[in-house]
Amino acid sequence: MSIRDVYIVDAVRTPIGKFGGALSSVRPDDLAAHVVRALVDRSPALDPARVDDVYFGDANGAGEDNRDVARMAVLLAGLPVTVPGVTVNRLCGSGLEAVIQAARAVALGDASVAIAGGVESMSRAPWVLQKPERAFPAGHQQLHSTTLGWRMTNPRMPAEWTVSLGEGAELIADKHGITRERQDAFALASHRKAAEAWAKGLHDDEVVPYPDADLTRDESIRDDTSIEALARLKPSFRPEGGTVTAGNSSPLNDGAAALLLVDEEGLRATGREPLARIRTSAVTGIEPQLFGLGPVEAVRRALDRAGRSFADLRTFELNEAFAAQALGCLAEWPELDPEIVNPRGGAVAIGHPLGASGARLAGSVAHQLAAAGSGTGLAALCIGVGQGLALVLER
Repeated sequence: MSIRDVYIVDAVRTPIGKFGGALSSVRPDDLAAHVVRALVDRSPALDPARVDDVYFGDANGAGEDNRDVARMAVLLAGLPVTVPGVTVNRLCGSGLEAVIQAARAVALGDASVAIAGGVESMSRAPWVLQKPERAFPAGHQQLHSTTLGWRMTNPRMPAEWTVSLGEGAELIADKHGITRERQDAFALASHRKAAEAWAKGLHDDEVVPYPDADLTRDESIRDDTSIEALARLKPSFRPEGGTVTAGNSSPLNDGAAALLLVDEEGLRATGREPLARIRTSAVTGIEPQLFGLGPVEAVRRALDRAGRSFADLRTFELNEAFAAQALGCLAEWPELDPEIVNPRGGAVAIGHPLGASGARLAGSVAHQLAAAGSGTGLAALCIGVGQGLALVLER
């Protein structure tokens, strides 16, 4: 059996909304359906019935994302009912995992045309209530937020594994001696790059605003922030001596992204030139409390499988869950030129709608390679509970 080349024909995303912001009234299944429909509409020569499967990442799944949001998106987008859909969950890496799984299906010949993406509405993530151990409990019951982080944690898990995500970022700052000042400077650079990219129209090719939502640009970008403003924020996770703040962390967000993946036959059916080709991927594990360093080994393995090095990269989209986490990864890649990392801004500014972020990163790399005309690009994320995921693209 031969392995087929897999091409990214197109990639779209919504503007990323902030928690309780312009997209907070939109259901996650509607967000997902919007990017699926937009992706199909942008390739009018492609018969939607030719889509063999739709893969969507979703980190929550406890509310209106409704167990299999990929299938819901297919139906709500008006695609033929014969188009199936599957939802995958690798937490923060879910959107990129969807791209990888779809690419694998195309490469193996199980599909010729596939859609892959991700969605998250952190604004609309519900509270959940555990069933009582016996009927009619007399006492109060506890609701658990599904927005972010550990919930209903198994007591068998070691305490050092189940620290908050922010405390995990503090541990990385400790490990690499990353000061508050460096984290704030990194955050400021993320906002400035994102604002500049929007001003130059660099996101225009990929962003498809949601109808009736007053949002045409990523909502969390703060054009007017400064080092002084960031320095005034109090530590969020260690009141005494902490370095991680709301200003140097990614915010809570809502959004969706989707990519169109095809083989050679599917490419002819679209009548389009591809943005990029998928080369290799890798996933690795690490101690859960050091989740932020998960991409370190995943990136090295993905590059090695592609026969490439850091010197070969034209662009690198690294998810910025926290400035400390991103800086910790960069510290372990001394051969990487930091100037090519997140050239259009990162998640500290753009936002991190968990299940959608990996698809956003992959789509951004594809669009950047298409704009450059050639080169190798990489997308990578850290993942809560200690994993890293990376994807290499080429054009």
